[in-house]
Amino acid sequence: MILVTGAAGFIGYHVSKRLCELGEEVIGIDNINSYYDPNLKLARIKNLKKIKGFIFDKIDICDYDALKDLFDKYKPKIVCHLAAQAGVRYSITNPFAYQRSNNEGFLNIIELCRLNNVNNFVYASSSSVYGGNTKLPFSESDRVDTPISLYAATKRSNELTAYCYHHLFGINCSGLRFFTVYGPWGRPDMALFIFTKAILEEKPIEVYNYGKMKRNFSYIDDVVEGVILTIRNPVPFEIYNIGNNKAEELMDFIKEIEKNCNKKAIIKFLPLQPGDVIATVADIQKISKLGYCPKVNIEEGIKRFVAWYRDYYKK
Repeated sequence: MILVTGAAGFIGYHVSKRLCELGEEVIGIDNINSYYDPNLKLARIKNLKKIKGFIFDKIDICDYDALKDLFDKYKPKIVCHLAAQAGVRYSITNPFAYQRSNNEGFLNIIELCRLNNVNNFVYASSSSVYGGNTKLPFSESDRVDTPISLYAATKRSNELTAYCYHHLFGINCSGLRFFTVYGPWGRPDMALFIFTKAILEEKPIEVYNYGKMKRNFSYIDDVVEGVILTIRNPVPFEIYNIGNNKAEELMDFIKEIEKNCNKKAIIKFLPLQPGDVIATVADIQKISKLGYCPKVNIEEGIKRFVAWYRDYYKK
């Protein structure tokens, strides 16, 4: 039995689905909060419940007693911890949500892993931990002690907590630094979702740093395969970048959305936002040694997303 936290979330949904397709039994949990449209989360769970081997329980990771009961009942031997309060900009105005979910919730999960002799603890970190790092590509060996958002600080805290638990109690821990994940069933607060919606509705999009940004856009199917590799290859302690093998100019990304929407974007250029970084580029050599090889480029990835979006929202 594999426990996947945040199963109603974007990555959690796809990871749960893929694990079940591979014949695993999955217990998924989520609190279905209202950070973004809960109906999208409920639709993901509705899809998952149709798949053999998936069980869902609505639980908040900050509810230690409920989590303890869940561990007692299902006795998972692998935990894939993807639940968190997401969003860089939201963390600037809602700091306590991050402290609670990303720190307290993380501690609850890893402590229960210790008490229940979990064999492999895989958890979501973020490329945000690299902060204002100007050395490209970002490597796992780079210093990451200057976060520029509270979200990034909580994710770095998770990595340090995981190391402590590995050192003290021998828990196998793999931390995954995700790089701008996108694709069908994606998060409404992410650029691709926001831009596609606005372009189709012929509304302006806000483009920060006057469009002079690069992102290591990572298609969801590729990212999921990276997660599965770390689940199936436990290590004493490791941190992996999970991204694409090239960075894209933001304006090229927007052009691809325009092409698939068959509409031109109305662009409002703005300065760099607090907490944002100008470029993210992943060094994926380490995860590649496990067999990770991203296959989907932005042309194909955006095409798939826009097709899903138009079908889901009947646009």
